[in-house]
Amino acid sequence: MAKNAEVSEAQSKYQVGDEVSFKIEKQTFKGFIDKSYTNSFLITFESDDPEIIDKYHKKVVINNRHLKLIKAAPRIKDDDDDQDEPADKKSKKK
Repeated sequence: MAKNAEVSEAQSKYQVGDEVSFKIEKQTFKGFIDKSYTNSFLITFESDDPEIIDKYHKKVVINNRHLKLIKAAPRIKDDDDDQDEPADKKSKKK
């Protein structure tokens, strides 16, 4: 069975590396997105609560609807203008 590789509109506003906040067991935590799934993200987070650390091991999968963006990771821009010209014309430009 083929996986659905399409990214939903809600999913597209988050990227790997973004800092987000979320709730686990009525406590709010901050963490960083490590991996993207179809409707959720793998988040690495820190906690001082030994029970939370023992239960989650500093990683948790959270549905994208339950995340709030704190700080976006830097985005890499694609330089589309250079891709339109053949390589020999680029070298002849002055």
